Amino acid sequence: MGKGRGGFQGGMPGNMNNLMKQAQRMQRQMEQAQKELEEKNFEATAGGGAVKAVVNGKKDIVSLTIQPEAVDPEDVEMLQDTIVAALNEALKQVDDESEKLMGGIGGKMNLGF
Repeated sequence: MGKGRGGFQGGMPGNMNNLMKQAQRMQRQMEQAQKELEEKNFEATAGGGAVKAVVNGKKDIVSLTIQPEAVDPEDVEMLQDTIVAALNEALKQVDDESEKLMGGIGGKMNLGF
């Protein structure tokens, strides 16, 4: 009897090597995209511009601007709701941008199946 050979011959080691290179490239792209995201600012307003919130890509609040006419001592709850709305919209923008950036990178990987 002849000597037996291993089960996977030919392309498998090359495919595995390509897969590892693609994974490493994708990792670098994701790190770069994350860095770019963290350096961006996202701005949202609420209450017809009465409140403006700015957050960065790390979801830290950079600034919060409240127009004087939005401050009504008789209706503090409205102001609170407006602030929350502006912050939530700015944070949603961060999530949307992150999803767009990361989704574009993940869709590039060719598994070769």
